[in-house]
Amino acid sequence: MKDLPDIAVWPGSPYPLGATWTGEGVNFALFSEHAERVELILFDASGRRQTASVLLGERTDQVWHCFLPDARPGQRYGYRVHGPYRPAEGLRFNPKKLLLDPYAKRVVGALRWSDAHFGYRIGSAREDLSFDRRNDAHAAPHASVVDEAFSWGEDRPPRVPWHDTIIYELHVRGFTKLHPAVTPEQRGTYAGLGSWPVIDYLTSLGVTTVELMPVHAAIDDRHLVERGLRNYWGYNSIGYFAPDARLAATNDPVTEFKTMVKRLHTAGIEVIIDVVYNHTAEGNHLGPTLSFRGIDNTAYYRLASGAPRYYMDFTGCGNTLNMRHPRVLQLIMDSLRYWVLHMHVDGFRFDLASALARELHEVDRLSAFFDIIHQDPVLSQVKLIAEPWDLGEGGYQVGNFPVGWTEWNGRYRDAVRAYWKGEGGVIGNLAYRLTGSSDLYETGGRRPYASINFVTCHDGFTLADLVAYNEKHNEANGEDNRDGENHNLSFNCGVEGPTDEPHVNELRDRHRKNFLATLLLSQGVPMLLAGDEFGRTQRGNNNAYCQDNELSWIDWSLAETHRGLLEFVQRLIALRRRHPVFRRRHFFDGRALKGVTARDIVWLTPQGGEMSDETWSSDFARCLGVFFGGDGLRALDRRGRSLVDDDFLLLLNAAAENVDFVLPPGRNARSWELVLDTTADRTAGTAHEPGSPYPVNAGSLVLLTVPR
Repeated sequence: MKDLPDIAVWPGSPYPLGATWTGEGVNFALFSEHAERVELILFDASGRRQTASVLLGERTDQVWHCFLPDARPGQRYGYRVHGPYRPAEGLRFNPKKLLLDPYAKRVVGALRWSDAHFGYRIGSAREDLSFDRRNDAHAAPHASVVDEAFSWGEDRPPRVPWHDTIIYELHVRGFTKLHPAVTPEQRGTYAGLGSWPVIDYLTSLGVTTVELMPVHAAIDDRHLVERGLRNYWGYNSIGYFAPDARLAATNDPVTEFKTMVKRLHTAGIEVIIDVVYNHTAEGNHLGPTLSFRGIDNTAYYRLASGAPRYYMDFTGCGNTLNMRHPRVLQLIMDSLRYWVLHMHVDGFRFDLASALARELHEVDRLSAFFDIIHQDPVLSQVKLIAEPWDLGEGGYQVGNFPVGWTEWNGRYRDAVRAYWKGEGGVIGNLAYRLTGSSDLYETGGRRPYASINFVTCHDGFTLADLVAYNEKHNEANGEDNRDGENHNLSFNCGVEGPTDEPHVNELRDRHRKNFLATLLLSQGVPMLLAGDEFGRTQRGNNNAYCQDNELSWIDWSLAETHRGLLEFVQRLIALRRRHPVFRRRHFFDGRALKGVTARDIVWLTPQGGEMSDETWSSDFARCLGVFFGGDGLRALDRRGRSLVDDDFLLLLNAAAENVDFVLPPGRNARSWELVLDTTADRTAGTAHEPGSPYPVNAGSLVLLTVPR
């Protein structure tokens, strides 16, 4: 297509990258280091007709740019990038493929899969070394120019301190798709999550922060679409600036997302988003050419040393973004700042964050990525959560991220699951996890809240399934049950799957409460998986990434069926929020406190004595008592006054038999009051004398207190 004569084209600016509406027109800027020519392709509002092809004649610092004074917000566009096609050298330019702007703020039109999206001829004996000449613009997604104007009014970030934070992980679509109080047209969308019935539920539950599974523009893998499935979780990003339009109730996902954030902030709830900067949806050397690959493959991706036809894959998804290239670092940093400054999110959870830290091969704790974030005046002030592992060698990095970062603590999950499953020899490990994992974080200068504690998350069994299945049941995924984790540390309580056996269901209910109480009474930051508070199930599927249906959507009728469990969680969260002893800002030191005979923490045997070295290492020890001293917080309130709290005694019994715990002396010889017992027939508020035995049932947890 030739340039149309009635299109005014000005030189424009190389900054900012992307399409920027200035009020006078739109500036277009695209980075490509190795391109020989770049065309900007414009489409009509329907996206079905190309209206112009504009050759970007200006190139500044490897950025191709122009300014169109007649362009307006809503203009649909894409790029065709010309250059050598030599895959063996890592060069994969193919101007027949319409490419999505990496800085697109809005992505319109769904990808309709066909062989035309691949830069090579599928079926060719030469595979990706061949060249495909088909135009795929009719079935490719387009970028759309966005007007950033939005009335934020008095919106302010809640800025919940880390030690007060309670995270609730959810999927935007699955959380509200079946919610009866959300209007049908808003279910499964940003608008649904921002609706007042949903916000009222979140505030009644007591969580402070929602962590949204990926909301960046993403695509469904071809192999899933061909099986009638989709990439429901969204860990298949293709655009790092645009909210996924599939999660919007309107044709303006940007405004809808902002409105959702504003409403959640009004309720005092923070918004953290899960971001996937470690790989893109373009896959390996046999993947499609949708954006980055066709713009500048050698710049955007980590290519195999000595064989640049192939990709370094630390993610298991076919490729890894090239964090060593300054323009890729800029892309990620610009994306992060955009979501904070323009979308007002409060933080990020970085998927497979170890992949971002790889400068060469090893995970480098002081990589450029961390250095840049730490000095950034915007990003250094928001919540940063690492998933501290990837699939490459040496990728498991729990405890090794620098100050300023928190981490999903996989060791917490495994220790708590192993303990309540009844495994022996784990109470020493459990003790570290209950108290904030000082063995992982203290020597690096971090605090207990560096540990994001979780028992379940989107990846794996739900809590209800953790106590109902010994084995995964992923047959619905179409992979012969080969996918998903095999080592789940789960326990079905005697029956695999649903049952009408009352004693099995009672045991499962007690174990759910054990897990929830352990989580919410541990030092660190608790993360609750949405729906676990009322028994959500995926029927044993521990890898429901491709299930956009009732298997993954939250069944809100369970909130009434399991009303008792929901109220138990609400009480636990309220208890945690009232008592700073469960959300300490400093690690325990175990020493006697100045001026008092108590200590900040004491580990107790069922006989009422202190744990010995032999007891800690005993394989048969499955019972543990923990005294938390309310005088040992070593923290001040906002007015500089010393914080003090009640004393608490936590008793845990994962043994198969009941155990009598001898209660230690209480403050001023006062009796202990029962706060909770996961055995259903115990009444809170009853008094229990020091020196007397408290019967802790098999597989249960007890919390007692001596109020100040």
